[in-house]
Amino acid sequence: MQSRDLLTDGFERIAQEVHAVLDGASADVLEHRPDPESNTAAWLVWHLTRVQDDHVASVAGTEQRWTVGGWAEKFGLPFPADATGYGQSADDVAAVRVDADDLRGYFDEVHAATLAYLERVTDDDLDAVVDTAWDPPVTLGVRLVSVLSDDLQHVGQAAYVRGLAMRAVSGAR
Repeated sequence: MQSRDLLTDGFERIAQEVHAVLDGASADVLEHRPDPESNTAAWLVWHLTRVQDDHVASVAGTEQRWTVGGWAEKFGLPFPADATGYGQSADDVAAVRVDADDLRGYFDEVHAATLAYLERVTDDDLDAVVDTAWDPPVTLGVRLVSVLSDDLQHVGQAAYVRGLAMRAVSGAR
C-alpha cells in the first residue's frame, strides 16, 4: 500500500460522513444551534470543506473550487471570498444558511479535486516542505494529515449537532 492509498481512504471516510450528515437534512436541522454560540451542521460542513479546498488547492497549485467553481457566488455568504471559517463569530456561523444539496455539491467538487491531486502524490512528495511559517516547517504529509484530522473532527461535530437537531425538530426526548 502506498501512502496516497491511506490518504485517499481517509478522505473517502470524510466524504461518507459528510453525506450521512447531509442526507435528508432539512434547513431546520442544518441551521439548528444547541445554544446561541454553537456551530450549526451547515457551518461545520461549509467550514471543513473550505479548509480542505483552501489547503489542498494550495499544495496542488490549483485554484480553489470555491471561487473557480462559482460556489462563493452561489452561496452568497457575507464573507470575503478567502474566508474559511477560522476565527468567525457566532453571527458569522448563523449567516451560513445553505441547503444540503448545495453543501453536498460544493463538498463533492472539493473531494473530487482532492482525490485527483492524491493520484499524483508519491511517498517522496510527502517529505517536501510546503509551509515555512511554522517551526518546524510543515511538510506535505503533515499538511494532508492535518486536513484529515480537522475535517474528521468537524464532520463528527456536525453529526452530533444533526442528532441534537433531529431530536429537537421531532420533539423527541
